[in-house]
Formats: sequence, C-alpha cells, structure tokens
Amino acid sequence: MLNKYPLWKNLVILAVVVIGFVYALPNLYPDDFAVQITGARSSTTIDERALERAVSSVKDAGIDVKSASLQDRNGLVRVTGPEAQLKARPIVQAALGEDYLVALNMAPSTPDWLRSIGAGPMKLGLDLRGGVHFLLEVDMDSALAQRLDAYSSEIKRELRDERIRYRGGDVGDNRDIVLTFRDESSRTEAFELVKRQYNEFLLDERRGDESEYELVLSLAEKEIRQIEDYAVEQNLTTIRNRVNELGVAEPIVQRQGRARIVVELPGVQDTAQAKRVLGATANLEFRLEARQDAPSGATEVLPFRNDPNRTARLEREVIVTGNNVANAQQAFDENSQPQVNITMDGPGGDMMNRATRDAIKRRMAVIFIEFRTETEERRVDGVVETVDKRVEERSIISLATIQSALGASFRITGLDSINEASELALLLRAGSLAAPMYFVEERTIGPSLGQKNIDAGFMSVTLGFVLVLAYMLVYYRGFGVVANVALTINLMLLLACMSILSATLTLPGIAGIVLTVGMAVDANVLIFERIKEELRSGMPPQSAINAGYSRAFVSIVDANITTLLVAVILFAMGSGPVKGFAITLCIGILTSMFSALVVSRGIVNATYGGRKVQKLSIGGKLANV
Repeated sequence: MLNKYPLWKNLVILAVVVIGFVYALPNLYPDDFAVQITGARSSTTIDERALERAVSSVKDAGIDVKSASLQDRNGLVRVTGPEAQLKARPIVQAALGEDYLVALNMAPSTPDWLRSIGAGPMKLGLDLRGGVHFLLEVDMDSALAQRLDAYSSEIKRELRDERIRYRGGDVGDNRDIVLTFRDESSRTEAFELVKRQYNEFLLDERRGDESEYELVLSLAEKEIRQIEDYAVEQNLTTIRNRVNELGVAEPIVQRQGRARIVVELPGVQDTAQAKRVLGATANLEFRLEARQDAPSGATEVLPFRNDPNRTARLEREVIVTGNNVANAQQAFDENSQPQVNITMDGPGGDMMNRATRDAIKRRMAVIFIEFRTETEERRVDGVVETVDKRVEERSIISLATIQSALGASFRITGLDSINEASELALLLRAGSLAAPMYFVEERTIGPSLGQKNIDAGFMSVTLGFVLVLAYMLVYYRGFGVVANVALTINLMLLLACMSILSATLTLPGIAGIVLTVGMAVDANVLIFERIKEELRSGMPPQSAINAGYSRAFVSIVDANITTLLVAVILFAMGSGPVKGFAITLCIGILTSMFSALVVSRGIVNATYGGRKVQKLSIGGKLANV
C-alpha cells in the first residue's frame, strides 16, 4: 500500500522522538550562579560549620541565597544572578579566611530523575559559559639543567661500570659537564666512551691544575633546540592529560611561540584549583639516604613535607624520577592510611632494581618537587616594582628501609590525607612536566559576559527558526505544517544528541545550528517541489507523494554527504571554535536527514496514507487531481 509505514517503523520514529525529548529537556534547566568553596590545601576539608558561616555572611550582606550544599569535598552556595555571585565571592572569602579558596562557578539545576538516567544539559564553551584563560611559559633553563643532570648521572654510572676513576661531573654555569681525571690515560678512556655512546656532546680536553686532566662535555646547539622542543611538546601532552583528568569539556591547549602554551578551560571558575593542577610539577625523585662517611659535596639535606623541622641527608645522585612513572593509583595501606601505588615503565623498573638490589637495609627517600612563583617588591631608582621570583621546593614524602630489591611496582606512603594521595596520583598518572612552567597571564571570563553571548545566540536561532517556519507555512500550507513539525523535531534531536555526546556548544556552534535549520528545510523544499512537479504532470496524489520522497532521496543524500565530509575534515583538522562549528554541523546534518526523510514522511503517511485523496494542500493554492 502506497504511503503507509508498517507499525514497527512508526514505533521506532515515536521512540526516537520521545528519547530525544527526554534528553533535550535538561537544556531547559539553566545552571545556577554559585560560589564554590574549597580548601587552600588538599588536606583542608569543608564541613557544615564552614558552609554555614559562608551562607550567614552572604545573607547578612543582603544577598539572596537559593541553596547551599556540600558536594565532592566542596561547598556550593547558589545565588540568584551574576551580580549577586560577584558580590558574594569577596564576602565569603573574608568570612572564611585564607584557609579556604572561594571561586565563581556554575552549578547544575537538572532534576534528579533526569540525572539518574544520564540526562544533562549541553556543556557550554568558554565564550558562552565563561571560564579561565592561561598563558604559561616553559622554563627552558630548567629544562636544559634537568637533562644535563640526567646525562651527568648516566655518564658517571657508565664510568664506574668501566672502572674509570674520575672526580667532579656536576653541571657548570656554562651548560656543560666537567669531569676531572688524575691521569691522561683515564681521560682518554673516558673520551672514547662518551664519544661512542653520547654523540650529542661536543668534547673538549683541557688541562686543569698541575695534576689534573679535564674533559668538558658541551651540548651541541642542535641538541639544545631538540631539548627545548621536547620540553614544550611534553608539557603540552601532560597538560592535555591533566585537563582530561579534570573533566573539562573541549579545552584549548596549544603552543604559542617558542616557549609558551595557551590553555583555555570552559566552565572552570576555580582558578586556584586549575592552576594548582596544571602548573604543578608534581615530579618525584627517588634517592638513597647518604652514608655516614659520604662527603658533604655529594649529599644534600632536605626537610620532610609533613614535618619541616625534621630533615634527612640524602645522596645527590637520582635513581629514577617521576618521568619513569607509567601508572599511579590512590589506595589505602593495611592501617587504612592513604598511599599511592606506583608502576614504573621498563627502563625505570630496571634502574630501580639495579639501585636497590645493592642497597638492602639502607633507606630510600621519595622526594616531592614543586616549582612556584613568589611575588616580591623591589625598589629600583626610587620606584617600587613587582618582581616574580621563581622558587623550587623539595621535600621528603617518605624515607623507608629497603627490605628487598624493588622492581617496577611499589608504593608511596607518608601522605597527609586521601585528597593529597588522590591529587598526587592524578598528576603522576597524567605525566610529569618536562620543565617547570610559570603563569604569564591569567584571565577569567565571567558568566555574565557569557550570558550576553547566549542571549544573542538564542535570539539569532529563534529569529531564523521563526522566519523559516512562517515561510514554509505560507508557501506550502498543509505540507508546510508537516515541514515545521519535522523541523522542530530536528532541532530537538540535535540538542539531545549534543547533550548525550557531551558536546560543547560555542558561538560557532550556534552558527552551525542556524545553518542546520536552513539545510533541514532545504530537504523538505526539494521533496515538496518534486511532489508539485509530479502533480502538474497528472500523477495521482498518492503516487506523487511516493515519487516525491523517493526521487528526491538521492539528491538530498548526495548534498548532505558532501557537506558531512567537509564537516568531518573541519573537525579533524581544526581546533577550538572550528571544532565547535564542525561537530554541531555533523550532528545537525544527520538529524536533519532523519527528520526530513523519515519523520516528515511518517507524518505525511499518517495524514494521507491508506485512503483516497482528491487534493493536496501543498502550494499557494490547492493542487487538484
């Protein structure tokens, strides 16, 4: 029978529309403006008393509070709008003091029954929701120093294995390694060894004091460039991993110039937490405790992280670093104390085994390394200037006795809290930074600015949608109603798909939605004009409907497939705003094809199918048979 869908096909269309409606529904519940309260340190927790103090301070200032709650170790105070949010932040900070960090945030208001089935609103990009923009600079001097330290340790280990006696081997101010020998033959042996295994160095033999012979190892310029490029690329990869661990949707992480990295995090208003995770080196070093008779020049005294008054003397030589960590997971030991289970990569496991099998009953320290920036004021020519001072902090997490040779898997204990263990595991799992980074620029885009963009985008979509609906209704009459219903369902399915896929909506994405509306109605225009053409040639209405949909099918698919290919290329090759536009366009093409070819056909079938039709309402006037 012409123009009649079987029952199963109608049920499929109905099911898709219902599911689309349910998963598009959360977008009608906008996020609440809120201030978020977190501990200044990972060991600081938010309790009911702190939350109550925050709420009372906001109410005393005459600001309406919608609700307050504790979520995921954070306190959340919801207020009525962006102005109230901006006023509430300094008030809460003053009430709670420096032990807590107060940041702007947007809190979801989706009903629990929708969240229970995984339905949530679309994520909004930096230009719509607000967020943070960081410009970071990689410390190239530290990158070179770290690589030279690693080379120095490796070369000295090789010399010991070959029983070549030397002195020195520390990295000098001129970015070189100076090895000192008592006789010329030892220096010659070392020269041949280094030349054979380390072709990245330029070697220079020179005479030191009367009884010493020196071998100077300097990195070639090409190798320095490679080390700097590696540091930036490794930091890019690490930051992307850390952003993924944070769960930020559609971030922008890209290189800018020789040594800088741009990071944009949509929806993140807690700049302190983002800076702590992104900029933390969170690197580890594993070193043996120094023997009693070890010379002072080969040792270093470091404090313990949880007790700065307690110190230990350690060897300067590093066994392995956090760069060799393949995986890290937070866990608990047998006494329910937090720990981090570490798995090293192949080379790291071998180096750990080789170092510890000869150090049974000695103690090994796990050193936590952090780089941070301190701001200090200096008076230059009578003018006070603010200067950023870069500070490196090294502290001992644990100092434990080696009971047996360690391999690729072991654990770190001695952590203050489960929060500290979780954050350390996250940073190590995401990868350590190849070199420290410093925040050159920090910019917060507030949600109020994003709201203006949302309003403008919503107005553009609404205006375009209404004009298209009006045109189709006037020009195609009854079939225009069918096209408008299908177009509405298409827009609903587009929103549902973006919500299900956790796609991020940006201003270019809104442009993609507007384009999709035009493309979706274009398919209906092709079908309807084909039906009118068949009617004019004398074909019966039922046959004209069938021919219109069947013969326009190929043209619609061809046009949409070519556009889809372009959208996929844009998504694969582009970044940031281009990706936002491409993903919206891709989803919109698929939903518009479904709505134009399947949904509208189903509505027409339900209206005209299976009965004798004398005329069709499809033009400026009724098309008679």
